[in-house]
Amino acid sequence: MSFLRLLAVLLSALASVSIAATALSADIQALVTNLTAGGLSDREAAVTALAASGDARAAPVLEALGAGQLYVRSADKVIVIGKGSGANIALVEAVSGKDAGTAPESALERVRVNNRLRGVIEGAVGSLTLMSPDIRVRRGAAESLLKRPDPAALGPLDAAIAAEKDTRVKQAFQEARAAVVLASDATSQQKIDAIAVLRDRGDREALGVLQGAVNRATDPAVKAASEAGAESVRQTLAAWGAAQNVWYGISLGSVLLLAAIGLAITFGTMGVINMAHGEMVMLGAYTTFVVQEIIRTSAPHLFDVSLLIALPLAFVVAGGIGILIERGIIRFLYGRPLDTLLATWGLSLVLQQAVRSIFGSSNREVGAPSWMSGTFQVGQLNITYGRLWIVIFSLVVFVALIMLLRKTPMGLYMRAVTQNRPMASAMGIRTPRVDALTFGLGSGIAGLAGVALSQIDNVSPNLGQGYIIDSFMVVVFGGVGNLFGTLVGALTLGVVNKFLEPYAGAVLGKILVLVFIILFIQRRPRGLFALKGRSVE
Repeated sequence: MSFLRLLAVLLSALASVSIAATALSADIQALVTNLTAGGLSDREAAVTALAASGDARAAPVLEALGAGQLYVRSADKVIVIGKGSGANIALVEAVSGKDAGTAPESALERVRVNNRLRGVIEGAVGSLTLMSPDIRVRRGAAESLLKRPDPAALGPLDAAIAAEKDTRVKQAFQEARAAVVLASDATSQQKIDAIAVLRDRGDREALGVLQGAVNRATDPAVKAASEAGAESVRQTLAAWGAAQNVWYGISLGSVLLLAAIGLAITFGTMGVINMAHGEMVMLGAYTTFVVQEIIRTSAPHLFDVSLLIALPLAFVVAGGIGILIERGIIRFLYGRPLDTLLATWGLSLVLQQAVRSIFGSSNREVGAPSWMSGTFQVGQLNITYGRLWIVIFSLVVFVALIMLLRKTPMGLYMRAVTQNRPMASAMGIRTPRVDALTFGLGSGIAGLAGVALSQIDNVSPNLGQGYIIDSFMVVVFGGVGNLFGTLVGALTLGVVNKFLEPYAGAVLGKILVLVFIILFIQRRPRGLFALKGRSVE
């Protein structure tokens, strides 16, 4: 008898669950149906009611409504979500998610929305996804509510904050709650506390919320707190903006350093004005392009190391051509700087035309490996991995060159020739050989610069022309032949350029920098860090 009684209780419970599920399904169906009835104000109320249900099935329906993909099928008035485009649109039932076949767009009636309703939908979807098991969805929901605060989401936010285990997401929830509090009819003290939370966040989204609070505030205390918070965020953003400009300047300076460091060696050691130095940079970039083309066709799995393969090859190609130029042309023109300028300028035109004949005049695509793609943030500072690796690479090249000059016999010979060529020759140093190797070294480093520049600039026959003038400015400003001066000069000019560009524009900014260098050289003809030695004295 007891067994029969237990069985009856279980059957009754199952029936109750089934009835409840049916009722819940009917409720959500009715709420979704309300989205298609009445005008836009009626739909706004229906969106709010659907979000308040807390049903997980409501989120995809609201997302489809906001994206313009919610339809009513004309034949049977079934509410469906359309996916894709073309002659026939793939359909699924809005509530159940079951496949509903396909239909032409003419057989469907789109549920219309406007920009205001899209904002309401965005906030509603945010409140529905606060408890998602996916941490990225929860964080996205918090950001959505911060931008579109909905007072109705205050309860779900409090529940989400209490349940959240991840520290960063919890902080995002608290910031979203602060925005919601400011948009609600909370007490003045609650709003002032919320303002403090947003002030500590200190980004542009927080500034937008605080500025909105200033415009809406009727309480003098809340208005004063909102204004003070907004001003604090503006100061924070200004500081981060300056830091961002410094980073951009360092990034530009690292590029200038790579392009100029080889020029500093040849110009400082031999006094040669090499107008073809930019073409050595261009040859390094085209070497990278050739390496990637071979890898794409023969060994695609090696693409992520293509730049590492291209680096030594670019150094050898550009350095070898540099030695040929020195042995074939430059060695006959020592002591005649104007002649070297004209000869190397003509040579630069020849090299450009040769590259055009081989590769064509159009830009060539050089891809970025996966480890140089993407961006990360430090506070409000946006840093791309590609630029970061170029900065690191330029510093590695700089340190390696310093070690070569100070710790190797070749470096000793180069320094001796730089400081006093006649005395070095009298001591048995083969200055012509040193000249050839020095020119090759400078050209090879320019080839390395071309590998780096292929990641941030168009690879074309004119690539080097954009950097040759800047390279000469860096060398002259830092001190001819002084590598440390080249480093300081490159970083200084890079930062100054980035601070001038927002006010004067890129072209006028460069003109102002050029004028500054001309005036500076009038006072210090040898640059910031002049070489010392008998010959330069």
